[in-house]
Amino acid sequence: MQSSYLIAIVGQTATGKSAFAVTLAKQLKKHGISAEIISADSRQVYTGLDIGTGKITKKEMGGIPHHMIDVVSPTRTYTVARFKKNTDIVIKKLHKQHILPILVGGTGFYIDSILYEQTFPEVQPNPLLRKYLEKKSITELLAELKKLDTERYETIDKANGVRIIRAIEIATALGAVPKSVQPTPRYDSRTYGITLPDMVLKEKISTRLVSRIKRGMIKEATKLHEQGLSWKRMSELGLEYRALADYLTKKITKEDLITRLNKEIWQYAKRQKTWFKRNKDIRWINPDDQYALENTVREITAFLQDMQ
Repeated sequence: MQSSYLIAIVGQTATGKSAFAVTLAKQLKKHGISAEIISADSRQVYTGLDIGTGKITKKEMGGIPHHMIDVVSPTRTYTVARFKKNTDIVIKKLHKQHILPILVGGTGFYIDSILYEQTFPEVQPNPLLRKYLEKKSITELLAELKKLDTERYETIDKANGVRIIRAIEIATALGAVPKSVQPTPRYDSRTYGITLPDMVLKEKISTRLVSRIKRGMIKEATKLHEQGLSWKRMSELGLEYRALADYLTKKITKEDLITRLNKEIWQYAKRQKTWFKRNKDIRWINPDDQYALENTVREITAFLQDMQ
């Protein structure tokens, strides 16, 4: 195996990417191909954010080594630039051992940072601009971002004021947002997208949320706060943890928590779909198709042989 191969498994939340990737790695092993998984999730890099992020368990890993999970404390900020640097180190190590890296996740920005050549702007915080923007409503912030960067507007978490302000800060500092160009691949890769019909995915999101709450998602957030994670920082971590912070500080009821999360996670899934649809190289597969795994294994095996 040459040292530039990479497989990516992408898609919306709750589609079953992790389980599919583990089974894929096991099947590839039967064909003499050693593979390990690299998580591409902007929140699973944090220790302690387990149930809320749907972090894969040791049992679910099925003996397949996973990387880029639990790499930093949630009290610290982890950027896409750091993810790219650390993941490149992992990939280089796997290539030296003749192991195929399988990049798996739903954070489109993180995935693209590995698959394609990109330049990440080194924009320092602007305290005056932040102070001004923090006085604005989410609606006003979104309107401002839409004027500056329509592409980022389409994919950003529209309930996360911190991320919206940072996006405005970057676009403002750059003066003009560079136009999208055809990205240059960094690896000889194949990208597979796991997809489900909207109604099926909606139901899975709802069922999974109930399961996570029963498994102790609320207790997990309480423990994180007791260990030093501020409510403000927990809210900045987005989605489940933002809602949990509001629930645990008695701003919303448990019923509100569930209703809100079902809505916000579905909105997030739609943003993920928008992001991935831009990539015409993705081969979309339905995990419920009994032949999907078999066909994917066959394609990857042939791909690796052809590239040698």
